[in-house]
Amino acid sequence: MVRAGLTPELLVQAGAELADEKGFDQVTVSALARRFDVKVASLYWHLDSSEGLRTRIALLALEEMADRAASALAGRAGKDALTALANVYRDYAREHPGRYAAAQHRLDPQTAAASAGVRHAEFTRAILRGYDLTEPDQTHAVRLLGSFFNGYVSLESGGGFDHSSPDSQQSWERLLDALDALLRNWPRNPR
Repeated sequence: MVRAGLTPELLVQAGAELADEKGFDQVTVSALARRFDVKVASLYWHLDSSEGLRTRIALLALEEMADRAASALAGRAGKDALTALANVYRDYAREHPGRYAAAQHRLDPQTAAASAGVRHAEFTRAILRGYDLTEPDQTHAVRLLGSFFNGYVSLESGGGFDHSSPDSQQSWERLLDALDALLRNWPRNPR
């Protein structure tokens, strides 16, 4: 029997909130059932599994970040666009640590292709076109930026920069300057 008021959308939103509070790895159908004070079996009317719930939270996070990125990037180019996109990821990770972790969740190829992850790649490639990068260098640069954004945010959220000066905001700004300089002066393939 379906409990009145529970919907897949409400459960995914509650799961995303749980991820932000307790950590993405703590999100299960059982944990969600405890939050709503219902039996686990009652949630299986709406969710197929804990993995399915985590996938839907990942899709929600990707969509939320893509919407933020679209707004932040409007009318920007070059370093301004690069900084805007970087700040979207960093700010989202600070505000929604569990959802940010969810956005890193591995999706099957079909789900990934239909997700807002495609928009993230399009935004990044649009920024890189302003740096006059062609393939395969553009793909290398997409991977560099993704690695930098995720790596920095992960280290920062784990306290990796708490023990030294300068503060992480100064490093963030300086590293974005360095990325901009690298992208403007991307080494050409000698072949």
